[in-house]
Amino acid sequence: MALTLITGGTVVGPTGRSRADVLLDGEQVAALVRPGDTTLGVDLASVAETVIDATGKYVIPGAVDPHTHMELPFGGTAASDTFETGTRAAAWGGTTTIVDFAVQRTGERVQDSLAAWFAKAEGNCAIDYGFHQILGGVDDDSLKAMDELVTEGITSFKLFMAYPGVFYSDDGQILRAMQKAATNGSMVMMHAENGIAIDVLVRQAIDRGDTAPYFHGTTRPWETEEEATHRAIMLARLAGAPLYVVHMSAKQAVATLARARDDGWNVFGETCPQYLYLSLEEQLGARSEEWGDFEGAKWVCSTPLRSRAEGHQDELWRYLRTGDLSVVSTDHCPFCMKEQKELGLGDFSKIPNGIGGVEHRLDLVYQGVVDGKISLERWVELCCTTPARMFGLGDRKGVLAPGADADVVVYDPAGHTSIGYTSGADTAHGNRKTHHMNMDHSAWEGFEIDGHVDVVISRGTVLVSDGEYHGHPGHGRYLRRSTSAYLR
Repeated sequence: MALTLITGGTVVGPTGRSRADVLLDGEQVAALVRPGDTTLGVDLASVAETVIDATGKYVIPGAVDPHTHMELPFGGTAASDTFETGTRAAAWGGTTTIVDFAVQRTGERVQDSLAAWFAKAEGNCAIDYGFHQILGGVDDDSLKAMDELVTEGITSFKLFMAYPGVFYSDDGQILRAMQKAATNGSMVMMHAENGIAIDVLVRQAIDRGDTAPYFHGTTRPWETEEEATHRAIMLARLAGAPLYVVHMSAKQAVATLARARDDGWNVFGETCPQYLYLSLEEQLGARSEEWGDFEGAKWVCSTPLRSRAEGHQDELWRYLRTGDLSVVSTDHCPFCMKEQKELGLGDFSKIPNGIGGVEHRLDLVYQGVVDGKISLERWVELCCTTPARMFGLGDRKGVLAPGADADVVVYDPAGHTSIGYTSGADTAHGNRKTHHMNMDHSAWEGFEIDGHVDVVISRGTVLVSDGEYHGHPGHGRYLRRSTSAYLR
């Protein structure tokens, strides 16, 4: 097998950092050795087929994004990134594994919906991928399917307390699914918003003539997230099942989760970069010459962006430091403004919900390190190690250790990344613009990152280096997952 040596860098993991060279043997990590160490009996640089100089840079595991929605049908359209375009963009940003969501709607067989997602992804992914299963209709057949899927390596199931008539499950259905999870070791993932109450608020706003994107946020107030989070936790407690609450945005909801964790319950929470940086006032309330007050549609997602005046963003960073929030994912679900988001012109409730971000998560969370919000080690833990362990990939992904998959990112803390829609070089400033997602805008336009993804390696194959993309569709493999490492 081909040997690759990454030399001169600082290896960073969730528990510390050290100067070490990383030897890759084919698709696996072979060894971490001290620079100049001859324990293996040879000068490694002389026998390696490829030597990558990481002097002055961080060497970290490939990032794992456990929450993406490629090609998701939603709101009369579908997410604009295919598995091909979305995984290519992920690779550009240092993500080497995604876990996407297969979608069962009411009346569909779970197995048929899963087969459809396998067909979308197979042969098209640039990086490795797994699946969660959305249960849009909890009945006897889907409960039986949960057991079958766990044996096939799909060990997490997502339910919705929102979107009545589309994905919504009532409390009885949620309880039954949680009871099944308690017996087969799977993880229940919950979209925790009170969708019944939200629908009332939405109708009232539209009737008043409050139709701009800003009102998407005000009709999904923090109370609807906090209440649903509390209810999900109580149902999980009743069933004796673990719970993972997705895309948390309201500080009150996370406080409820933190109290349950303090009491020793098996509950976990994730947030996303949009909730750490963006806001109701600045983004959902934005205006532009082209779109007027519909500019805010670029940032319509659910749960919604929260008010900066209420302090949600700072509190979420604090909860990342304390460990009450376990993971930063993206909830990557991109839609173009033209012909997609504009379906909601004159009625915010018809705007497809979603933001594109799979390319930028590693950079955006790293900026939190630069700004003193989290540690370097916590960055790796949130973006790489914990997502892998949470969803049954911890023996292969999210770590640099002998036997793990050779997924590696060389990250330059002295580099700079200018996020913007225009791809290519910003020659005026010597900075590289980043945007490889299949969208006609960037939700992160103008963000400046004090760091840069220099090299991305997936299972020993270089996907990105020297500002060039070397990957291809079909390199990514499907990952059968075990149960969560946090439940053993």
